[in-house]
Amino acid sequence: MKFAEHLGAHITPEWRKQYIQYEEMKAMLYAALEQAPCAEVVEEEVLTRYFARFDESFFTFCDKELVKINTFYAEKIAEATRKFAMLRSELEGSEYEQMKKKKIQRRKVMDLKLAFSEFYLSLILLQNYQNLNFTGFRKILKKHDKMLRTEAGGLWREEMVETSNFHTNKDIDKLIADTEITVTTELEGGDRQKAMKRLRVPPLGDQQSPWTTFKVGLFSGAFLVLMIAMVLSAVFHSYQAASDDVAGRNDWRVVVRLYRGPFLVILFLFLMGINVYGWRSSGVNHVLIFELDPRNHLSEQHLMELAAIFGVIWTLSVLTFLYSTQLSIPAYANPLSLFIIMAIFMLNPTKTFKHDARFWFLRVAPRIILAPFFYVGFADFWLADQLNSLGQALKDFQFLLCFYISGETMDDEWDKADSLGYCSSSAWWLVALVSCMPAWFRFAQCLRRYRDTKEAFPHLVNAGKYSTTFFVVIFSTLDSAYRTDVERSPFFYLYILSAIISSCYTYIWDIKMDWGFFAAGAGDNRFLREEIVYSSKGYYYFAIVEDLVLRFSWAYKLILKEVGFAAYSELTTSVFAALEVVRRFIWNFFRLENEHLNNCGKFRAVRDISVAPIDASDQQQIIKMMDEPDPASLFRKKKILKTQAAVIDPLRVPLISDTDKKPASTVANLKTFHIGTIQSNKRRNKETDRLEEDLQRRLLDLNQQETA
Repeated sequence: MKFAEHLGAHITPEWRKQYIQYEEMKAMLYAALEQAPCAEVVEEEVLTRYFARFDESFFTFCDKELVKINTFYAEKIAEATRKFAMLRSELEGSEYEQMKKKKIQRRKVMDLKLAFSEFYLSLILLQNYQNLNFTGFRKILKKHDKMLRTEAGGLWREEMVETSNFHTNKDIDKLIADTEITVTTELEGGDRQKAMKRLRVPPLGDQQSPWTTFKVGLFSGAFLVLMIAMVLSAVFHSYQAASDDVAGRNDWRVVVRLYRGPFLVILFLFLMGINVYGWRSSGVNHVLIFELDPRNHLSEQHLMELAAIFGVIWTLSVLTFLYSTQLSIPAYANPLSLFIIMAIFMLNPTKTFKHDARFWFLRVAPRIILAPFFYVGFADFWLADQLNSLGQALKDFQFLLCFYISGETMDDEWDKADSLGYCSSSAWWLVALVSCMPAWFRFAQCLRRYRDTKEAFPHLVNAGKYSTTFFVVIFSTLDSAYRTDVERSPFFYLYILSAIISSCYTYIWDIKMDWGFFAAGAGDNRFLREEIVYSSKGYYYFAIVEDLVLRFSWAYKLILKEVGFAAYSELTTSVFAALEVVRRFIWNFFRLENEHLNNCGKFRAVRDISVAPIDASDQQQIIKMMDEPDPASLFRKKKILKTQAAVIDPLRVPLISDTDKKPASTVANLKTFHIGTIQSNKRRNKETDRLEEDLQRRLLDLNQQETA
């Protein structure tokens, strides 16, 4: 594998801009050779001057890259040192409280284990950053010397790169070793094998299981074969029913309603697998965004495997329904069996069948249902958004339960059903309630976020967007209740008006807020935003048009109903329900891309798991810690005075400021670790070296005090 491909496969996506720009530097070398004067036409002195000017610009670029990497590495290593000191202090605090509250203590120890696990992952990522950048400099400078037939690159590497702080600094190795020792001795009772299993870092490259790949192919092929058999069988049975004049035996709309919900869920799982593949291949860190365990989470293959397995079960259930007479099985026992199998898979309490992913969903689901009473994270409102696109599936599951509980239109032998009955009546209040549930979940989440942040925009405005769904459902229900066969009710026109407002509102929010398009500083990315992740701008423009078209799907269904397709309303509803799942699938790509770019701006690459609450006064304590004889004791002191300032996480406060103000003292230098742009490069380098030496000396003293 070429180094450029290796670099692209192993970089931490959130730090993408902080790595060596290897491809750009390689392009500079090739451009220099292509634009160089022909040696047969010009004198050797002219050629020498040309390459001397190029070397000046090339090494200036290398110098900027080296300063950028040194600066970022210094910030991250100092952040890691502070984080380790805080975790150590919390660990000592938990030991001190061990005899007081055992139950709380056990929970805190588990939190500490998770915090150390995530911290260890961040250290490995930083070590990987260190190695990749050094290898990048070595490769590009070697290529420089080979292409230009000179030794200047090797000399520059020996003088600048090999003596640079990011390469010579070995604090990262010490932090990794100290973390392993701490987890082994303090949290795992000296069992190093158990400790390293907990600290295990997932492969930084893209690796897939061959066995999982085989299962995906096997079940996908089986699903396609069974799907073809199902379609042919359905056509055969429809002709047979027409010839035998028993078309009234079963209302096909009932069968569609019973099987449509599970099919939409299966389609959603399959498209989610494609989502995960697209995010992973494009460097969108969905694992961090959803705060999943990086060591154990579902890949795109696992999701496609689940979709394929459920697809096989779904097609087998439909085929069994069609041939139930020949098999002597009650026909309507099959849809119920399918529903029960899917429910058992999801609610299975044992640690089998993707239990980590199922338990994650079961932890998030109650927070969605009880939205106003829980803090709302990204995974909570993202999953609630998915439910808004699975609204038809929820109504179908409501119909299924009502159909089997009431038994209104089904015979005693469970062999036939002659109509949909009252369970699917659009005038029934329960149908309206189920239709409003997904929008209510998001509405309540927006109110909770407003309560937590006190920001009217965007949270109250977003709540207003979901409230428009309530009006659409209410007016639609009232229209169904009061309309007659000869004329429409007044509520029909209110339904049309509310649906237009809701579609426009949600579309504008999708494009502007969720995707971040039409940004003021988009530059060359017209109508988009300044930064884009995916390879082609065409994807973005297609999504803008597609989202507009599918946001008005209610209008197309209404038109089809008016032109004579009312008898096929369940089929048209099925098509547009599937298209809504596809719309959400496309929406997911750009929503997570926007969130990923926000994380990139914060250089956030792993979960920040806080064992103890952090407030603004901790910032001063961390600075004071370096001069304290027992720095860990600072974190065990009870804070009496609380400032009114906004809460600040000291681990996210950048040590490197973008301002050019010179710190007034050594303490100020430690608070900001300012490496700004100074007109004199010599003065800047001296100040940077002095600050780095001062910081490293204090951190070394801190570590020595802790070990003592």
